[in-house]
Parts: sequence; structure tokens; C-alpha cells
Amino acid sequence: MTQLTCRAVQAAPDDLDRDELHEECGVFGVWAPERDVARITYFGLKALQHRGQESAGIAVGDGGTVMVRKDLGLIDQVFSDADLSTLTGQLAVGHVRYGTAGAKSWEAAQPHLSTINDVIIALAHNGTLVNTDDLRRQLIELGVPFLSNSDSEVAAKLIGYFTQRTHHLREGIRKTMELVRGGYAMALINEQALYAFRDPAGIRPLVLGRLADAGPDRLDRAAMAALPGQRREEAGSAADGATGDAAASAVRAAGWVVASETCALDIVGAEYVRDIRPGEILRISAEGLVSEQGVPAAPETAECIFEQVYFARPDSLMGGKSVYACRYDMGRRLAQESPVEADMVIGVPDSGMPPAEGFARESGIPFGEGLIKNRYVARTFIAPTQELRAMGVRMKLNPLRDNIAGKRLVVIDDSIVRGTTMVQLVKMLRDAGASEVHVRINSPEVVWPCFYGIDTDVQAQLISANKSVEETRAFIGADSLAFLSVQGLLACVPPCGGCADGRDGEPARGYCTACFTGVYPVAIPESFGRDKFMPGYDPCNLTESPVLPRDVVVEKDRDHSWEAAHPQA
Repeated sequence: MTQLTCRAVQAAPDDLDRDELHEECGVFGVWAPERDVARITYFGLKALQHRGQESAGIAVGDGGTVMVRKDLGLIDQVFSDADLSTLTGQLAVGHVRYGTAGAKSWEAAQPHLSTINDVIIALAHNGTLVNTDDLRRQLIELGVPFLSNSDSEVAAKLIGYFTQRTHHLREGIRKTMELVRGGYAMALINEQALYAFRDPAGIRPLVLGRLADAGPDRLDRAAMAALPGQRREEAGSAADGATGDAAASAVRAAGWVVASETCALDIVGAEYVRDIRPGEILRISAEGLVSEQGVPAAPETAECIFEQVYFARPDSLMGGKSVYACRYDMGRRLAQESPVEADMVIGVPDSGMPPAEGFARESGIPFGEGLIKNRYVARTFIAPTQELRAMGVRMKLNPLRDNIAGKRLVVIDDSIVRGTTMVQLVKMLRDAGASEVHVRINSPEVVWPCFYGIDTDVQAQLISANKSVEETRAFIGADSLAFLSVQGLLACVPPCGGCADGRDGEPARGYCTACFTGVYPVAIPESFGRDKFMPGYDPCNLTESPVLPRDVVVEKDRDHSWEAAHPQA
């Protein structure tokens, strides 16, 4: 095994990002013999860069070993053409990260390697596991070393430990899925196969795509030009959970891709097939595509609703509907629930633009551009001066004075988290000549912390947990403020995870709305949730998470029922 590294680019704390919601990461995996899998993964990660800007990594399997390169920085900062040329093989997994659980360091960058005896795996993880403290302790007691305190490394080490003991990687994955709790979507490779699996509630997204039967030159040109591939709604028969000769034939004919969003399939010329199912394990190799239920799916899915509101790119498909269309409908619903007299509707780039268009359409108020975004300010790795830091939002957004001077504005944004950014934004618009500023948010109030992959795990940070809507309006300095209702939001998104539309006009089901309602679909251990809630706030429907036995890892290792039932695996 060869591990490629370079000097880490140390990132300074970025105050510009502290009042925004951040999702932990983006995951991409590919199985495609005769293709340049490192470059395919590179372009897939480029499409997912919005999901994480702290670190990036790619691991490649060539049939005999696994090579990995990862570092702090954006994908373009981490990889050069020469780097990609050294990563040759038939399958790969890649990752872009915004850290939530664990240290923000090179060691926490992914993919994570696990090398226990002859077992070599590379794991990319999107989400947060809530019960890894006890599992990490037990593995350390069993002699398993750790390089970081991230939950993702615990998952990688657990899978490696069980695989080394059982000699079945799928059994290692299944046993790990039986132990870990939280929201996760993972892609994993060893030397010869690509695996993909999700948590039983399907909180974090993961999709399957089929590569077109094209040569590597054609695919590379399409990726470099960022040309979208043709995508069909119907799933191919070989990929839709099938096994056997048909699936193997389909795999040999082309290749397979897994990714956090469908936009990553488009850039590499892959067509969307279906979502990875909650609790499912997919294995893709020269033997074909094999699907099995690793752990039982939850009675009802709980996909993260903020994928629709903010995280996902507008050109991605979720539940058969584009994210853009969902956000547009949110704006229309917001205009119905909270109308206002104004001269122009503007959106806060980028996620606020589709709902602003919808609000304008429904209200009849003209839509216009009032804010210009600096496209070259994302995660900055050069610390700004204190004077520049004080400018805050101006480093990312600048008002169009000619367009907004003297006008009554409706400003549409996706959320208000801590409130400090909106304070600066409202002041900036007033300084540019706006006569009134009415703020409308196309999601409900974020009142509860998230433990499944969003960096709001302390309730005291959330302005809506501390202030009423009127108090928040006064704090940000707006003339009026309104949020979309939970029912209104759910009415704008498609049902997911096999859930049908509600009866008698009820909204779509199958989503996690814990950050709005406090109803947590996965129990949070007391040790993980300690000091995260404010006095007087009792989470709804949060049962006590079962305490893991002190030797649960050893007990799980002794369970050989799966191997007995699958002697040929």
C-alpha cells in the first residue's frame, strides 16, 4: 500500500462562514475498469464542492492495493494533474469535507484507511455518528490504533476489525451498521470492489448512477467541459436491486457511480438509476452488482429536509423533482402564507434565488437582482485583516444600488441561524438606499440543534431558540420578518423513501424536521447530547438511546450467523 501526502494547507478560522449552515461532506465512488477512475472522481468531487471545502481526498484500488491522497483545502488545491496520473486503478472513492464531528485536521480528512493485517479499505462518510465514544474506547482496548477523534475513522476501524476477523467485507460492514447510530451515507473500496450503504432512516443522501458505454477519452472531455449527461427517471433492470448474470453483464458493459447528489452523476456522464435504500448495502465488482439489506430499514424514512432547502445544488434531483423546483414552490407558498406590499423581490445568492422567483410569481411583485455574489469567496485559506473581517457579508455580497435605491424590498433567504449575517445584510441594503426591507425565509425557524451532520449541535447558538419572531425582526433591523411553516415546507417537496403523499391534503412524509420541531428520528445518547439543549427545551419523541455493553464489539465479533448463511460470499 502506498500513501501519498503533501504539505497541509492550514486554514485560518473563517468568520464569514460561522453564521451559515454547513453539511458535513460529499461522497463519490466509481467502479469502471478501463476508465481513468481518479479523474472521474476528481470531477465528481468538483460537482460536490459546495458540500465541503475544508479537505478533499481520493483513494484508488487497482486490484492489488489501495492508494490514497488527501489534504486540507479545496479539490483544486489538493490535486494536480500529476497527482491524478499517479492514482491508477479500476475503482475509486472520493470525499470533500466540512468538519462537524472530530478534529479539523489532516488526520480527520477522508477517505479514511483501515489496515488491519491484510485488510485494506478506504472509507468516505457523509453524516454524523452519535455513539462512537464507547466504540472507539473498545477498539483501542482491542489494540486498534486511531489517528484522529472523528466518528468516520471509528466506522472505518470497526469495518476493518470485523472484516479481518470474519474474512467477509460485507459482514464487516453489516456488523458495523448494527452497532453505529446516527445519520450516514458511506462509500468504501478495497482493492477490488466498491461498496455503498446508508443508515436505516436514510437521513443522508446517496444515489446510484450508470456510466454510459463510452471510451475514457470521450468521458474525460465531457467531464472537463462539465457537460450534463442524459438522465432518465426509470431505473435499469440490472441495477434495481438485481443480482446475478444480468447485473454482472451490465457492470462489465460500462461502470457504476455512487454520489451524494445527482449533479455529480451529470458531470461524469452517468445516468441516474435510483437512490441507495435505507439500510441497504451495495457491492459492485467484476462479479456484478449485488444488493442486500444490511440492517432493517426504519419504519419510516427521515431524509434531511435541509437538503431541499439549502445543501443540495438546485440542478440535483431528489424524489424525482429538481431541487430548484422545490425551492421555487417554497417561495410561492411563502408568498401565500406571509404576503407583503413591496416594489421588488430579491434573493440572497445562491439558494435564495429560486424561492425569490417563486415569491415574485405568486405575489405579482417584480423579481430583480439586488445582490451580487463574489464567486471567488468560499472557504478562505488566507486570514483577512481585522478590518476586512469586520466587513463581514460585504466580502461575499455587494448591493446593486441603482436597482434597490428608494424601493421597498422583499429579501428571500433560506434560513436564519445565528442572525449576525442577516443583521449586516439588512444594514447594507438600507445603506444602499432601500426604503423598506422585509425579510422572508423559505424554511421554518431553526430552533433545535442537529446531530446528524449539520454544524448546529448547540441550541444556545440558534437565534430562534432565544428570541421570538418579533424579537428576531428587531435584532436584524428588518421592517417585517416571516418564516415558512413546517406544513408549508413539506407541501413543497415530494414524498421520499417510499412514503405516499398524506391523506386529505397532508404534506409529503419521510423527512427529518428535527431542527424545526425537536422530533429526532434517531435517539441521541445522553453523553452526546449533554449540555446541547437550553433549559426549558425538552426534545420531542427522543427515547433514551440504549447503552452499549462494555464488550459489544467482542460480542458482535462472536456472532457468526451471517457467515454460516452465506458460505460462498
